[in-house]
Amino acid sequence: MAAAARVAPKDYFSPEEWAPLARRSAWKGPALIAHAWIVIGLAAAMAMAFPITIPLAVMIIGARQLGLAILMHDAAHGALHPNLKVNDFLGDKLTPGGLAQYRAYHLGHHKYAQQAEDPDLGLSAPFPITRQSLRRKIVRDLTGQTHFKQRWAPLFRRIAERKPGESAADVLWRFVKNRPRFFLGAAVTIAATAPFGYWWAWFVLWWLPSATWLPLVTRLRNIAEHACVAKDEPDPLRHARTTHANLLERMFLAPYWVNYHCEHHMFMHVPCYNLPRTHRLLKAKGVMAQMLTAPGYIDVLRMASSKPARDDRGGNATPEERGVVQVAVQ
Repeated sequence: MAAAARVAPKDYFSPEEWAPLARRSAWKGPALIAHAWIVIGLAAAMAMAFPITIPLAVMIIGARQLGLAILMHDAAHGALHPNLKVNDFLGDKLTPGGLAQYRAYHLGHHKYAQQAEDPDLGLSAPFPITRQSLRRKIVRDLTGQTHFKQRWAPLFRRIAERKPGESAADVLWRFVKNRPRFFLGAAVTIAATAPFGYWWAWFVLWWLPSATWLPLVTRLRNIAEHACVAKDEPDPLRHARTTHANLLERMFLAPYWVNYHCEHHMFMHVPCYNLPRTHRLLKAKGVMAQMLTAPGYIDVLRMASSKPARDDRGGNATPEERGVVQVAVQ
């Protein structure tokens, strides 16, 4: 297996420039995790106080759910805290979790980025698609169909295909036991909010964002990062795309500097909060012209949906919708 070509920091930065970019802060990573949870809490409080704001809260919370996954991604690279034990605790216990499994999977994506062995190649391979196909995917995300196929359809398949002597209750219990954080979080939240008349809060202000807005923004971010990048691309500055994000996009689509994805692939151990500075230095050195970039998410979506309508093949699900790939971050 041929690994993807890599770049060395010394090719672009002096030791004095590189040292602050690679430095891991003992407080910034934990502060970002706290920020994500505080924003989620404030958005939920806003929605409970003013139910008319529920659609806005769903978008804010879904984006911060993605943000927590992005911070787990930083932990997978050891970039969330200088102490690896603290890094792994934060990345596993205060984010979506499953850090060890995700790290093994994700580092394979970096090692073989856009090569045949890249485990995430299926996410970018279908593009460009037609505009109609993109619309169908967006509808499936926002109506919860993608979430159902990823998270719940396997349960019903296991129940239907259970072994002789195995009851549906046995299958259901194993399903619940293997997802303690999800079900315990639901139970605790409902128990805490129900006495005040907000029994619906967990369903509307946690599950609904994770079933609708989170799949959508995860898809759009995936498209921006690797869609329409050539398979077996030899240039390490073009394995991933950096997309300019305005304030609203950073709030609702690309939190915690995830839009600087080309820089991340070039220097994967740089903490997310140092990526903007990395970007500025590369731009000042004239490197940006060689990198794969886009002026905005709308521009990327136009390119990714530029396939002529006559080539549309219908509404087949993509790999991540079928549950083949269920990783939130790359």
